[in-house]
Amino acid sequence: MSKKTSLYRFIMLGAALLLPAMVAHADDDTPQQRAQSAVRVLNDIEQAPDKSIPSDLLKDAKAIAVIPDVLKVGFVFGGRRGEGLISVKSPDGTWSNPSFISFGGGSVGFQIGVSSTDVILVFRTERGVDSIVNGKFTIGADASAAAGPVGRTASAATDQQLKAEIYSYSRARGLFAGVALDGSVLKIDQDANAAVYGAGITPRRIFEGGVSNVPPDVVKFRDTLEEYTSR
Repeated sequence: MSKKTSLYRFIMLGAALLLPAMVAHADDDTPQQRAQSAVRVLNDIEQAPDKSIPSDLLKDAKAIAVIPDVLKVGFVFGGRRGEGLISVKSPDGTWSNPSFISFGGGSVGFQIGVSSTDVILVFRTERGVDSIVNGKFTIGADASAAAGPVGRTASAATDQQLKAEIYSYSRARGLFAGVALDGSVLKIDQDANAAVYGAGITPRRIFEGGVSNVPPDVVKFRDTLEEYTSR
């Protein structure tokens, strides 16, 4: 057997081991449980002294996405998979009801192992918001992204960060920091939206307040954003 054939089989084995883990993770929680987890992530991060997202960034954000428990699996091929929620800021400055989203990405290189992280994305411009409304968004392609600064204010941001349209953050093993996530894809989770809001409800309708009978767990996500961005 040639070295090329052996390498090909090794890579295919890695992909075969990676896929079931990613698929299984995608079906773990109900939409309401995902909303509860997203609220937990917001509370945990915002209550961490001097390690939270700067308050002025949150106040100026055009949209905020929270993806709890993003599973990252690596075996030659690497991939990440998670599900969360995104809310956009309304013209009156309040936060919309959230749309459900999926989050994923991949890479190739020497890597092995499994880890879970919480991810928060802070959108600073309307361009990224418009892309996600249309159903799909790639970080770094549809809008520039940078690892976000942490602390009470955004004064620690570098010139490169200040030019970014999205600030990205992650938390793993209790540590919270900015993280680079270029190439990761956000998609509207139509199935979860249908389960919560009803069939045929578009993200734009959700964001513009055209839904009713929203479950309390989902409303809690919006209310928690209001609490932390009004300080």
